[in-house]
Formats: sequence, structure tokens, C-alpha cells
Amino acid sequence: MMITWDDFAKIEIRVGTITEVSDFPKAKKPSYQLKIDFGEFGTRQSSAQITAMYNKEELIGRQVIAVVNFPPKQIANFFSECLVLGVYTDKNDVVLLQPDRKIENGWKVG
Repeated sequence: MMITWDDFAKIEIRVGTITEVSDFPKAKKPSYQLKIDFGEFGTRQSSAQITAMYNKEELIGRQVIAVVNFPPKQIANFFSECLVLGVYTDKNDVVLLQPDRKIENGWKVG
């Protein structure tokens, strides 16, 4: 399905830094609960199925790219407020997308 430039312009994709990571035992698939600092856009939380490729300690301080203008999505007892972006491997594990150098939290991807 093709989208228009106007469709793409509606998506707010921003850079943020992970500040907290918690286990999420109530999720159906192994996941972490993340808190991500998006600078002037505030801190948001997200559920991420990234436990196969990352441990909690290595995620703290990592910059990620996320869609920040989806409505909150309830997952078990948790509300995910953004969608962290990644690439699926051939085993359906997720490798996070990130900038190749440290930049300001909240900067827009385009």
C-alpha cells in the first residue's frame, strides 16, 4: 500500500534516551517496560519486546527512535505511550534503531 507525503508528515518520530527499564511479567510475550526522555516533549513509557537482544543494564542511557503520536495502548496493566522502532531479525527478535551519534532528545526524524 502506498502512502502520501502528507500521510508520512503526520507521524511524529523522535529521538529519546531510555532512563528506566523494568521487567514486565504480565506481558504475553517477554517484554520490558521503558521510560524514555524526549526532552521538551517529556518522558513517555513504552512496552518493548526486546528481551532476547538486550539486557536491562545496557539499555539505560541508550538513545532510541520512537513514534510519539500514537494514542496510549493498554498492555495488561500498563499504558504504552510511544512505539520504539526496531528491525526484526530472521528469528523475530528486535534490534533497536538509534542515531549513529548522540543528539538532543526530542529531535525529529524525517
